[in-house]
Amino acid sequence: MVRDTVRYSLYVYTELVTGESSYRGRLAPSPTGYLHIGHARTFAIAGRRARAAADGVLVMRMEDLDTERSRPEYAQAALEDLRWLGIDWAEGPDVGGPLGPYAQSERGPIYLTAWKRLREGGFIYPCRCSRKDQAAALSAPHEGAGRAQDPDDEPLYPGTCRPSQPSGVVDDWGDEPGGRNWRFHVPDGESIEFEDVNLGPQRFVAGVDFGDFLVWRRDGLPSYQLACVADDAAMRITEVVRGADLLKSTARQILLNRALGYNNPGWFHCELSVDEQGRRLAKRHDALSIRELRNSGLSPGEILSGC
Repeated sequence: MVRDTVRYSLYVYTELVTGESSYRGRLAPSPTGYLHIGHARTFAIAGRRARAAADGVLVMRMEDLDTERSRPEYAQAALEDLRWLGIDWAEGPDVGGPLGPYAQSERGPIYLTAWKRLREGGFIYPCRCSRKDQAAALSAPHEGAGRAQDPDDEPLYPGTCRPSQPSGVVDDWGDEPGGRNWRFHVPDGESIEFEDVNLGPQRFVAGVDFGDFLVWRRDGLPSYQLACVADDAAMRITEVVRGADLLKSTARQILLNRALGYNNPGWFHCELSVDEQGRRLAKRHDALSIRELRNSGLSPGEILSGC
């Protein structure tokens, strides 16, 4: 029976593939532009939390699924700028590790396995809508701190292609996504609650705060939500440090973790960095990029203290 309210406590993995650490954090930049001071702040916090944990391990994962906007020069700049800031990682695309590859563009079989499990469990359904939704699903949505629908968030799906109830296994769907979009059938009315280490108790209602969300695009790419969940599980991540604009994504990912049989990591969402007008910083703020501030002569300490 599905519980009316799902409460998730923080889970810490104790048996890792490496056998070396009970804490595994991660850095997950998207190489679609130069990182800005908001990224510097969030990644510095992730680094500090890994260092503070006994035998803590920090993993670098390059989230480069958006092939139209991702650039090798941005990926290289992210590695260089974060190292220059004094943030170090034990595993990543530049240093290797036991749970690679560490670029999402090279991890397709992992995502396909997760898709198959969702299909076999009847948690997803094929969908013919819409090209705009497809494009949005590749990148991490930036949802703002409130509950109001943010224009950058995945729109609340109106249910055009939704079956009347979760489907169960349908054999004629086959073993491949088959050039179709696929959506996760959320349990309408269910309250998804979790305790954020930094921001405290959080609550989102499926079907109200978010609807059926894309997990796979018809061009053969997984969504941000599915890729993130599959990677965090495969890389044994025990705590996710990221911006508060992704709080709603955590609710979606909790549902995916439950459907896939994965344990949830802990969650630490950082307050957002904003410009003088109070707008969330984005990669369009070139003057506030780590690269530009670095070239202007600022030191790592000055940049991080300014965050």
